[in-house]
Amino acid sequence: MTETAERLDEYVRFWNTGTEQEQRAHAAAAFADGVEYRAQIGILSGTQALIDFRNQFAAHMGPVTLRLRDQPQVHHDRARLRWEILTGEGADTSFATGTDVLHLDGDGRISSVTVFLDRAPEGFDPAAHD
Repeated sequence: MTETAERLDEYVRFWNTGTEQEQRAHAAAAFADGVEYRAQIGILSGTQALIDFRNQFAAHMGPVTLRLRDQPQVHHDRARLRWEILTGEGADTSFATGTDVLHLDGDGRISSVTVFLDRAPEGFDPAAHD
């Protein structure tokens, strides 16, 4: 497995890990210092902001799993991950689908994430978050 593939695996593990200690370990392997996360809900900066966002989302939604829909695509210093968020005890309810575009720094760590929703969650109003 290449270093980039390992970092992308760590990124997915970060979103799927339940404890903050495990999240920090995956974040350290995947993210550059000061990682920036841009989604329609807002712009987050730093690992702690991502941990807080993930944990608030899981506290509201219950069990959550991020599953890749395809193999990641990588070229130069960018990667594209197409994902689906599953919720519920058996992670059997599709909540949303989307695409993350990741920027990799010179060390191969993820320095920024730009999130696009391919299928927004039911009732989500993107205009309310502009």
